[in-house]
Amino acid sequence: MAENGLASRLYNGEAGLNIVGRRKLWFGVAGVLVLIAILSFSIRGFSLGIEFAGGNSFQVPASVGTLDDAEREVNSALAAENTGVTVATTQKVGGPGGDSYELRTPQLTAEQATAVKAQIAEDLGISADQISSNQVSEAWGSQVTERAVLGLVIFIALVMVYLILRFEWRMAVAAVASLITNLILTAGIYSLVGFEVTPSTIIGFLTILGFALYDVVVVFDKVQENTRGITANNNQTYGEASNLAVNQSLMRSLNTSVVALLPVGGLLFIGAGLLGAGTLKDLGLVLFVGMAVAFLTSILVATPLLALLKNYDPRIQAHNKRVLTRRGAVGRGEVTGRGAAASPVAQADATDEPVDQDAAALAGAAPKVGARPAGKRSTSARGGRPGGGGNRPGGAKRR
Repeated sequence: MAENGLASRLYNGEAGLNIVGRRKLWFGVAGVLVLIAILSFSIRGFSLGIEFAGGNSFQVPASVGTLDDAEREVNSALAAENTGVTVATTQKVGGPGGDSYELRTPQLTAEQATAVKAQIAEDLGISADQISSNQVSEAWGSQVTERAVLGLVIFIALVMVYLILRFEWRMAVAAVASLITNLILTAGIYSLVGFEVTPSTIIGFLTILGFALYDVVVVFDKVQENTRGITANNNQTYGEASNLAVNQSLMRSLNTSVVALLPVGGLLFIGAGLLGAGTLKDLGLVLFVGMAVAFLTSILVATPLLALLKNYDPRIQAHNKRVLTRRGAVGRGEVTGRGAAASPVAQADATDEPVDQDAAALAGAAPKVGARPAGKRSTSARGGRPGGGGNRPGGAKRR
């Protein structure tokens, strides 16, 4: 019983999940999520760190107490100086002089920052020299954003060139569309939840592009293998062969994603949660969210979009019509042949209409790529030679 479980069938590429045939559903869901993300960008915006919004940071020694104690004292100093702001973020950082607490606030004037620093030192009972104060201009964050956008454009251009040379332009378009969807959805999660955007977040965004591209290339490589020379036979439509490739590479993609998420999860939950390293939280969070979204978009967006684009190719259109015509003839009994019945995946790919699953199951399933020809082998053959005693007429042996 265990051998026929879902995990076993996924591992052997025999799950038969109708992913390409249900592309309208995946595109609809992706479209709704992208729309929600864009609306969140416009309405809620992003929670920007002081590197992008501008602000001040105060570092106090960890010896003053807990992180909550330090935050309470800094807020008290800010209120005493009538700054009208409170601590925005807090984190524990390490350094040559030992651990310290970094507390960030919105923008303060130079006079306010000096007065707050002196008040913090007085409240904590330490020297003002033990407190580090820094001011960050939002112009620095703008420069980081410009460099990140430039890097993104260069990356996408190089990806397009590579995929066109390695595969074809339709695969390049599908892959880039998957990458852009991945970025929009990841950024949408940041906007909706209110995660803080820092330079580490930008670095993480650029990092997940490489992972997402790797996942797409793995699937597309299998698609190319299954569809090579597909027009030379009448057994499978392009969409059906692509769907088989997704099923065959699904377990590999899942394993790769899980293995990649485990160390990132450790970085996020242990490094940031238990050890209190805030910089690890910024980087680990975007990697964790982006890699999870990349797995879904590479499976549910990239390959179905590729199949849709390929179906506009006149050569593939003619091939799909030949396959369906032959299967229709077999169904009417006009032609006999093995493996000619349409599977639910093939019918959905060709018509985009709901399929009668029971009727399709009775009709049979299309053969898999690499299946043996349907011809019968002669029972009288031995060792691949005709029966009858040798190559001479009459089968006489040579003495």
